[in-house]
Amino acid sequence: MAHDPLLLSSAIEAVLHAGEMQMAALGRGIRIDKKGAIDLVTEVDVAVETWFRAFIHERFSEHRILAEELQDGPAAGQSGSPYCWIFDPIDGTTNYAHGLPIFCSSLGLEIDGRVEVAAVYDPNRKELFTAERGGGAFLNGVPMRVSAAEALIDSLLCTGFHYQVHQAPEEVVGLFTQFIGKARAVRRLGSAALDLCYVAAGRLDGFWEERLHPWDVAGGSLLVEEAGGVVTGYDGTAFHARRGDLVASAPQIHQLMLDVIQAHQG
Repeated sequence: MAHDPLLLSSAIEAVLHAGEMQMAALGRGIRIDKKGAIDLVTEVDVAVETWFRAFIHERFSEHRILAEELQDGPAAGQSGSPYCWIFDPIDGTTNYAHGLPIFCSSLGLEIDGRVEVAAVYDPNRKELFTAERGGGAFLNGVPMRVSAAEALIDSLLCTGFHYQVHQAPEEVVGLFTQFIGKARAVRRLGSAALDLCYVAAGRLDGFWEERLHPWDVAGGSLLVEEAGGVVTGYDGTAFHARRGDLVASAPQIHQLMLDVIQAHQG
């Protein structure tokens, strides 16, 4: 399905500008607040999202916006519009707040409830990940493909821990332990969007996480699919950005990852 080229170009413009704002403020004594015991928000998150909302409202006034920090903020768009921009101003805020250079801006555009356009930008490595449904996935303009991994023991996997981990650490660590015992190695980087980009680029073979938000995964899930990967929920059924749990991987190991999860859940 061909889309208006302005949609992808606008997505790219948005994440690149977000990256500029992130880097301009990094390490400059920014204000950091708490949304929960370990869930942080910085003044840069809010500033980037405020800019983004104004940018989309000016260019596509009727489009809806779903973003992390100002969910009832200005320029929410028209409730009946089939277009919804799903945006994370900083994915990896905890990393950003600590000066750890693993964070990005992540954007997915839903049309009639399905993500059709994606752009994710890592300003530290200057890596721009882009995709349109049916048009492939790209890193700085070069096509990406998921890995050819065929066995978990040969796979580098990745996961994330949700912000309620303190309340039930065994829920997260138990599954983590199961994968450690079956994979070559398991990583935890702190940015679901970049985790998905790295699966799409073949750097990671698979990723799983639960209690995710749409802005964490909307862009990255399309990147994985367009790079030849498979994305489902924990139960193997179709993925959509609002379901929360996700497994994304190279095709040959996807069912193997689902088997580990389902065996752990009993």
